Amino acid sequence: MGDIKDLIMKEGRRNVLMNMLGKGERLDGRDFNEYRPISVQKGVADTAEGSAVAQIGNTKVLAAVKITSATPFPDRPEEGIFITSAEFLQLADPTFEGGPPREDAIELARVVDRGIRSAEIIDTGSFFIEEGKVLALFLDLYVLDNRGNLMDTAGLAAAAALKDTKIPKVEDGQLIMGEVDRDLNPPEIPVPTTFVKIGHYWVVDPLKDEENVADSRLTITTTSKHVCTMQKAQGVLAKEELLNNINISFNIGKDIRKYL
Repeated sequence: MGDIKDLIMKEGRRNVLMNMLGKGERLDGRDFNEYRPISVQKGVADTAEGSAVAQIGNTKVLAAVKITSATPFPDRPEEGIFITSAEFLQLADPTFEGGPPREDAIELARVVDRGIRSAEIIDTGSFFIEEGKVLALFLDLYVLDNRGNLMDTAGLAAAAALKDTKIPKVEDGQLIMGEVDRDLNPPEIPVPTTFVKIGHYWVVDPLKDEENVADSRLTITTTSKHVCTMQKAQGVLAKEELLNNINISFNIGKDIRKYL
């Protein structure tokens, strides 16, 4: 009985949103291609090599970078390691539960990770220390508040944390924690732009209510020069829709980079 009730309520919310979109309106009064207010604060964690909190509307994500020495992967003995993970803190959303990583947490980490790798802003070749030892950079994402559009908020937090990252000094094969060798200084900033499609309408920076009734979701990560990655969840889209969304992503990415 509960499932039927939930389905009816979801369909009711969808009809309300569809009617509003048909009039050119959204729940919070934004235009279809307009983001909620954005803020970024770097250097929020003293114990991390780089950190930042990004907020889009009331959605908030903390990104923290930890650098340590490690054994390289066997197939890349002279390259450093870069790993991204995400944790959905229970305080961020009543639907989040403790335990092993959720499927959507794994997806979030992968989308952010792929955007950074494709942008080629981390030179893992420069992380080589000596035979059998390299630097490992761990980028950890913590969802602090989920009010919709975690992809873009996490991507923004990650980019800001990397901009804040300092590489520790290495002497005689050992890391000297507390002493800085250089800034990571990524040459580009990958920015994810997330769209959802509700009926015939595409909107950016979706609220949770919009995400919950969407027919499709598309995240396009861009640098100032090229498309890094695209991640689609459910639904279909025409070639014209894709090309239009790519153009919008470049324009939005240009605006969002100003916050970094």
